[in-house]
Amino acid sequence: MAKCHRNDIGSVLLDRATTTTSAGGGGHFRLWSSFSGASFRRKIFYAVSCGGSSRHRHHNDKNDVAPSSPPTPQATATRSTATKTTSQSPSKEKELEKVKPKSEKLSDLLNLAEFSESENDAVTKKKVEALDELKRVAKELQVGDDSAKRKEAASRVRLLAKEDVEARATLAMLGVIPPLVALLDSDDVVAQIASLYALLNLGIGNDVNKAAILQAGAVHKMLKLIESPNPPDPSVSEAIIANFLGLSALDSNKPIIGASGAIPFLVKTLKNLDNTSSPQAKQDALRALYNLSIFPSNISFILETDLIPFFLNSLGDMEVSERILAILSNMVSVPEGRKAISSVRDAFPILVDALNWNDSPGCQEKASYILMVMAHKAFGDRQAMIEAGMVSALLELTLLGSTLAQKRASRILECLRVDKGKQVSQSFGGSMGAAVSAPICGSSSSSTNPNMGSKECLEEEEDMMSEEKKAVKQLVQQSLQNNMRRIVKRANLPQDFVPSDHFKSLTSSSTSKSLPF
Repeated sequence: MAKCHRNDIGSVLLDRATTTTSAGGGGHFRLWSSFSGASFRRKIFYAVSCGGSSRHRHHNDKNDVAPSSPPTPQATATRSTATKTTSQSPSKEKELEKVKPKSEKLSDLLNLAEFSESENDAVTKKKVEALDELKRVAKELQVGDDSAKRKEAASRVRLLAKEDVEARATLAMLGVIPPLVALLDSDDVVAQIASLYALLNLGIGNDVNKAAILQAGAVHKMLKLIESPNPPDPSVSEAIIANFLGLSALDSNKPIIGASGAIPFLVKTLKNLDNTSSPQAKQDALRALYNLSIFPSNISFILETDLIPFFLNSLGDMEVSERILAILSNMVSVPEGRKAISSVRDAFPILVDALNWNDSPGCQEKASYILMVMAHKAFGDRQAMIEAGMVSALLELTLLGSTLAQKRASRILECLRVDKGKQVSQSFGGSMGAAVSAPICGSSSSSTNPNMGSKECLEEEEDMMSEEKKAVKQLVQQSLQNNMRRIVKRANLPQDFVPSDHFKSLTSSSTSKSLPF
């Protein structure tokens, strides 16, 4: 213990060598040589890593148990000299106290580095174990002869790929997709369901896997299950529809799935004529049909199923109406689709009624898009739209609809206005030609007095024009009043609401230029 005291004192005096008197210098020199270099390095490491200081060690020395042997006179003299030196340098102690937090901070950094290293080792170990499990499952699925093990491996793939993005990519690279597709040939319904949902989870958010599943022949085997003499289990059909929905999200898969014969099966599930389709299966089938309708070549396959009347008759069910209108919006992009819609009885009244669904802006926007395309492309459908009461609905939509619906309604009104202007000009031209060619002025009085005959002809023409203007003015007033009644009704105003004098003045002073057509 005395040797330990000498080492501690030596370290203290060594730190304060610059403030030591010349008399004590010899004692310091002797203590410098009293311990080895290894002990010196150990004390330096302790001071740096643990934040130790000479003042802290002196405080601990006072609290230690007394040594078993009395200190030597040399050690006593040295300790007294150290005490004297320490008392004479308070500024040095303050400097050491400033250095101590830095040493403690360094210690914290070292501890943090050790903790981070251990944590990284744990994460690495966990990833290695997960990779080993994926390899084991892939091996069981590929080389396993036991159908039970393959079914268990497919169920394991389904769970591993459900929420882990990296596992989906890793399993695909390990080659699990072909054996999963081959498992669809099994007669075991549980194995089929496990394989179908494993393929579904592998394709979630991964376009590469979607393309690989299609290339492995999954769609052909799914349709084979559907077209088998024995109807498939409802759970298997639901899983197949879910796979069609996932695979059809990739643009390169749309034409292949559409030409494979999957559309009639989806339409059959959607119509649910045999009451075997679950609500989830119907929703997935409708969404899959929407994905497929985006590709123009698939529209002809959809038209072959006579789906348009079913869609129009299903409008009104708010759970499916917006999706149905989205499919119809894709179908009006081709002439066959527009012709199929216009050929359905009451198609335009149904679509016009959708314009009045103020509680569903999405339906209003899609219905206005369908009518806008058909009004622009199909000249013969404009009159049917007007007869269905579309003008008043469009006027209301320009006031109460969303920004997109207002723009589309304005474009339809502009299209109808130009068309109406052409019809009015043609009617005026025909009436004027008939007035000129008819022998209105061929009486005997006109022959005796040509000037009087021409005046009478002009007066008759002015009377005829004034009657036409009156008729147009009356139509304008009636249209505005009818629109005002509709707006008042939808605004839930009192039934006895009377328009203001300002509104009456506007309707009385309106001309044909205020018409939207």
